[in-house]
Amino acid sequence: MPPDTSTACAAPRGRRPSAFPSAILAALLAAWLSQACGDDRRPPPPPGDGSPGTEAGTFTAADGTRFSVEVVATGLEVPWSLAFAPDGRVFVAERPGRVRIVSGGQVEPRPALTLTDVYAQGEAGLLGLTLHPAFESNGLVFLVYTARRADGSPVNRVVRFRELNGELGEPAVLLDDIGAASIHNGSRIKFGPDGLLYVTMGDAADTSLAQDLASPNGKVLRLNEDGTTPRDNPFSSPVYSLGHRNPQGIDWDPVTGGLWETEHGQSALDEVNRVEAGRNYGWPEIEGAETRPGMEPPVLFFEQTVAPSGAAFYRGDRIPSFSGNLFFAALRGTHLHRIVLQAPGRAAVASHERLLDGVFGRLREVAMGNDGALYFSTSNRDGRGTPALDDDRILRVVPARQ
Repeated sequence: MPPDTSTACAAPRGRRPSAFPSAILAALLAAWLSQACGDDRRPPPPPGDGSPGTEAGTFTAADGTRFSVEVVATGLEVPWSLAFAPDGRVFVAERPGRVRIVSGGQVEPRPALTLTDVYAQGEAGLLGLTLHPAFESNGLVFLVYTARRADGSPVNRVVRFRELNGELGEPAVLLDDIGAASIHNGSRIKFGPDGLLYVTMGDAADTSLAQDLASPNGKVLRLNEDGTTPRDNPFSSPVYSLGHRNPQGIDWDPVTGGLWETEHGQSALDEVNRVEAGRNYGWPEIEGAETRPGMEPPVLFFEQTVAPSGAAFYRGDRIPSFSGNLFFAALRGTHLHRIVLQAPGRAAVASHERLLDGVFGRLREVAMGNDGALYFSTSNRDGRGTPALDDDRILRVVPARQ
């Protein structure tokens, strides 16, 4: 594995608990960890005037690639997921429970949806959003969020909506009663190259669930678009892979079609995994360089915590040297991480580096836009950072101006 040259502060690794003794203790532990590593660092003022459409700086990667960052939208609140419509609109999931639409470089003043049953506490809330591959004709939008039951307790669910004239309606629950907590909910939702729906789900602060095939927690799930289980799923259930702690980002290699995933470790040992059907990725039995028969070690892990979040492969041709590279957002690491895969099999990491280190603060999402640009979002208003005046923002990586 290539050496980790990260400079983020390290959290001490103690004895791994077999389970959290209570949800309260887990929440207190998460809060302590978020502060122990300087999570309240103030991001520097954004370069430029910070208004949408302006350039926010030009930067250089280790291989000499020069690229610029442009401001797309400002004034958002914890934009967790981004999805791009064929007509150029950007759909944004804000964790407090709103779906916003960015059109023509402006955030529409009225949300497309405001969830009335969202449980927006800690790391819970509206998390994942994706559009149907045939969105242009059917208008279907898929969300994964933490809902509040009648008794006040949280539950994670997958819901389908239909968009019409900038509003989401006709909700249909596809998957419900998934364990939830104020931490470790995942969740990303994306359509794979096979046309099926993939959802990442955290262990909901109960480590025992990740190895329990009867539970959807601590798993990568795979669904038909109507919420039913595909016939070729490995366990005859929505479970596609198991042994995950808090999976945050997924995307498919445009060269091999392989599924890659980013995952939060236990205070450190954050992971990047190549996920295959039916495989066990070890949590809570193994972490980092540990091995055990029948369990998969990560392709890449970090001794110093970076808190990886959304991930995307670069599929554009505007910056040729980035082609086929995997990028993920780092929350505590406050940077955009670039991974170059090793040819010819692309199953190992050839090199990796930190880009935009500390420039924009905490980063949450990374996604490829329809315009061939790589987009990312900040997460400085999530309670663990100090936001700049125009946070949270959506930005994009474009070729450097000559």
